[in-house]
Amino acid sequence: MITPIIIAITAAISILAFGNENLFQRLQLNPYLIHHRNQFHRIITHGFLHADWIHLLVNMIVLFSFGSAVENRFDILEHKGMISNPILHFLILYFIGMMISTFSTIRKYKDNFNYNAIGASGAVSAVVFAFILFSPTNTLLLMGIIPIPAIVFGVLYLVYSQYMRRKSGGNVNHDAHFIGAVFGFIYPILLEPNLIRYFFNQIF
Repeated sequence: MITPIIIAITAAISILAFGNENLFQRLQLNPYLIHHRNQFHRIITHGFLHADWIHLLVNMIVLFSFGSAVENRFDILEHKGMISNPILHFLILYFIGMMISTFSTIRKYKDNFNYNAIGASGAVSAVVFAFILFSPTNTLLLMGIIPIPAIVFGVLYLVYSQYMRRKSGGNVNHDAHFIGAVFGFIYPILLEPNLIRYFFNQIF
């Protein structure tokens, strides 16, 4: 299982950066520095930073809850001969999801030196939506309280993220949430197109 390793590394770097402002500044997503000074490492390193303990714990708890399930699904696809190297595909899902989810933000804020973003939310969203593709009728807890089918949660998440993207308010990067989620849903289908039929068969 690769999920616990990702969690351990992310937690270690986040905790280290809590007390090291210089490290924090060097790793966070800054579209201006990426676009104008080619500091491309920030597209990945920002995903190992979190604003505080709550931000870190929420992302890592969600990743732990869904990551192992998605890894298991990739293992099943390997056993069925549909894919090879499931660990590699999980890493692609996570880290390409992290990268792709930043592109809109970089384009939008490339001339704003003061804009910064952190957190693994784009990558975690990709993992959650891969889970929704595999298990759309499983029950998830909306706001940790209200039980709803995973597919309903997914639709509500996308609608809310799209609304907040347009509103452009607050410090949460809703672009990353939305784009990461869409990538997470699509990537397994690119590996095995029959998954989309499997998805709809579960719903209907």
